[in-house]
Amino acid sequence: MFSDTELATLKVIECLKSSGMSIRDIKEFLGWCQEGDPSIGKRREMFHRRLAEVEAQIAGLERTRNMLRYKCWYYDTASEAGTEDAVRDLPDEAIPEDLRDYRI
Repeated sequence: MFSDTELATLKVIECLKSSGMSIRDIKEFLGWCQEGDPSIGKRREMFHRRLAEVEAQIAGLERTRNMLRYKCWYYDTASEAGTEDAVRDLPDEAIPEDLRDYRI
């Protein structure tokens, strides 16, 4: 049985792990928590860095997702036509607007 404080700590650890933070760095963070108020600045900066890193990861994944969406559209269209030639030479206007930037 865990206390509410222990459950909250486990949720933060899970969040930090999911963000890609190393076990060593999580351990350091937990040490800062035990220090109390003198380490507030360190903890604040750590969370701001983690947030920036996660936002960069999300942006990269969004670019990847959009490229995959374009390729799905490309091959769906080529499959329907029975040839890639039908897609390869399409003018930009024939490509869905939200996918045009991902044309290779």
